[in-house]
Amino acid sequence: MAQRGMCSRREADHYIEQGLVFVDGQKISELGTKVSPDAKIELAGEGHRQQNTQVTILLNKPVGYVSGQAEKNYKPAVRLISASSRWSNDRSSRRFNPGQLRGIAPAGRLDIDSNGLLILTQDGRIAKKIIGENSSIDKEYLVRVTGELSEKGLKLLNHGLSLDGKPLKPAKVSWQNEDQLRFILREGKKRQIRRMCELVGIKVVGLKRVRIGNVQLGNLPPGQWRYLGDNETF
Repeated sequence: MAQRGMCSRREADHYIEQGLVFVDGQKISELGTKVSPDAKIELAGEGHRQQNTQVTILLNKPVGYVSGQAEKNYKPAVRLISASSRWSNDRSSRRFNPGQLRGIAPAGRLDIDSNGLLILTQDGRIAKKIIGENSSIDKEYLVRVTGELSEKGLKLLNHGLSLDGKPLKPAKVSWQNEDQLRFILREGKKRQIRRMCELVGIKVVGLKRVRIGNVQLGNLPPGQWRYLGDNETF
């Protein structure tokens, strides 16, 4: 189910335990059941209803918050999600309740000293699309830098650098203005952009994520959030 993009593995286990999964018309109730690659796998209507209640939230994370679990006395970004911090221009008809934060998790990290678009979701399908092993979704960043970047260095940022002993995938890196670069990546190694810049002799002094796939940060204010719109897809 996870491989077919129907849900996450954790969600698949949950649906199987509830008796909501059918393979070639037969209910599956045992975790780890093996099926043929061409088997027809279906999720019962109640499973789809549960998926439709899952929320995905867009947060403009400020500097000083960690993306995931609390660490070293720093607060996790999910603590910013409350009724009072919801963006007044959010067009979603959903009503917020604290239960929507149960099981919600960031789909990708954004370092404590970086700000911008952070996706938090209960939906394993969305998480897999953004951070799954075979994800091809662009992540776009505006990166303020200091130091001198040569033409050769700019070419290396686009393609030719390695981190942790492995070549990086091609990126799209260009000047946004005289001290700011625009990065578009399809991978997300830990502190990747900062480390890439160090390899070509420049230093990052500000990093903001402005887009994930087709979803833009837009005018969402720092520290505020909104729901993913019904017409928005990554």
